[in-house]
Amino acid sequence: MKLRLMTYNVHRCVGTDRKLDVERVAEVIAAENADVVALQELDVRRARTRGVDQVHRLAELLKMRSHFHPAMTVEEELYGDAILTALPEKKVKADGLPLYPRIPGLEPRGAIWITVDVGGTPVQIINTHLGLVPQEQKRQAAALLGEQWMAHEDWKAPGILLGDFNASPYSATYRLLRTVLRDAQGRSASWTRTPTATFPSSFPFMRIDHVFLTKGLETVAVRSPYGSLARAASDHLPLVVDLEISPAGDPAGSATGDRPSGGAARA
Repeated sequence: MKLRLMTYNVHRCVGTDRKLDVERVAEVIAAENADVVALQELDVRRARTRGVDQVHRLAELLKMRSHFHPAMTVEEELYGDAILTALPEKKVKADGLPLYPRIPGLEPRGAIWITVDVGGTPVQIINTHLGLVPQEQKRQAAALLGEQWMAHEDWKAPGILLGDFNASPYSATYRLLRTVLRDAQGRSASWTRTPTATFPSSFPFMRIDHVFLTKGLETVAVRSPYGSLARAASDHLPLVVDLEISPAGDPAGSATGDRPSGGAARA
């Protein structure tokens, strides 16, 4: 069974040309025909983006259902992350992630977790957007690996953690996540290609948007559209990953990566 994922920081649908254009972002997404789309930096009813509910509008344009988590709420104005899909799905959890109290005024961060049905196989998917400060990122990554998220009894392989982590493969945050999960772009017996960068969209050289996997999932293809539309639509490019899901009962899907045990199961 195949599953195509996209993670995409859409920058409030304000492009590198400073133009607010939700329809342009939808066009970039639609061109990749992903089954599940994880989006970060969405505005809902915010004055700065003309009061548009960007989650609802994108879901409408893409003919998908959406789940949204507002990491930040200012009266009626919301800002956060969403998952869109046309697959059978249900929301498991949406919540905030720890702040770093030593630095006041940091932007709140969160995550959203859904289960999608792929040919009869439930797949757990968490979308997140971590902070900019390394100490903050590590606290948030540890929380995602903890009992409220991936060490919870409902988290079972196959599972995917994806989003904008603001952390390169050389960071402590990335290394912490790699103690439990496998980078979809990491080298393996079946995947040996050079990793794809997505930031900044004009000249991508940084890998801060990631897709992490448990057992039961194998990378089939990775790409990042680099046409003029994608370069203009946001300051990030989308990261698109095609996965092969192991059939039920396959040892690859039932080995030690099913669920972090005390936060330390290795994939």
